[in-house]
This record gives sequence, structure tokens and C-alpha cells, in this order.
Amino acid sequence: DDDDESDGDRHRYKCSVPNINCVAFHGSRLAVACENGEARLLDINADGVEDICTFKAHSRPVTEVAWPWDGQKLATSSEDKTVRIWKVSYDGNAEHMFTLKGHKKEIYSVAWAHDGERLASCSEDATVRLWRVTNYTAEHLFTLEGHAGPVNCIAWAPDGQCLATGSEDKTVRLWKT
Repeated sequence: DDDDESDGDRHRYKCSVPNINCVAFHGSRLAVACENGEARLLDINADGVEDICTFKAHSRPVTEVAWPWDGQKLATSSEDKTVRIWKVSYDGNAEHMFTLKGHKKEIYSVAWAHDGERLASCSEDATVRLWRVTNYTAEHLFTLEGHAGPVNCIAWAPDGQCLATGSEDKTVRLWKT
């Protein structure tokens, strides 16, 4: 069963899913990517850990969760080859907004640019896709190709002008965006 326990100043949240693949904070909220295709939103506060919301995010394991700077949306990526965008309300409810498709294999990671609109996703298919996501639309901007193997991780430079990617081809690439 799910519950939390306090151990001094630390808290532990036990989750009944088989595996947790990623966690991401925004303020006191923690998004959790689960192996069973669920995503969870937790509130971490002085009283402990509160389970705010659990939702079926994908048909396969959720590989990553990522917040933009404003915390109003959440991106989830999955082995089901999709990225999903969720509108997260102040009380923690998550409402599906968009499904982003285009990768040919499972997606390993997603990352928001600091502008809160551009999102990058990387995949086992050796590509990185860039998207523009607003409250009203989601569109594919372009695809970056050049790695010789699966792209495992991505990170934006603070100014949003450069994207770093790491691959199983043993390279890190820097892309001007």
C-alpha cells in the first residue's frame, strides 16, 4: 500500500508500483513517472507527503516527467513512443491536453526550454524532436538527426539557445536552437 513514513527530518513515500523511473519537483509538488504507465503528483510539506493525484498517463511505462518553469503543465514521455502534455491545476488535478507523436521508438527523456513553450524529446530512434506547446496548440518544429545510436538524455542551456544531447554512440552533441 501507498503510505508515507517520517524518519527524523526525512520523509519516505512507499509506492505500490513496480518501479519509479523519474521524479521532478516544482515547488512543493513532486511528479513521479511510474513503470505501470501511471504518473503521480505528490505534495511534499512539513506534515509529510500527500498523494494529490494519480492518473493513467500512458499505455506503457512512463520514462520521464518534466515541468516548465511556471508549473502549469507537465510533460510525460513513454515507451509507447508518445509525449503527453497535461494541464495541472493549483489543486493538483491533471487534465490531458495534447499527445505528441513522431518518434519511431520509445522516448527516453523530455526537457522544457526556459521559455516554457519549447519542449525537446529524445528517443531510442536516435533522434531529438523539438515541439512548441502553448495552452492552445502543440506543434512539431523540427527533428535533429546526427547521433549513431539511441539518444538517452537532453538538457537546455539556460539561455535556451543550445540543446545538449547524450547518446549511446558515446557522444554529447550541442545543437543551436
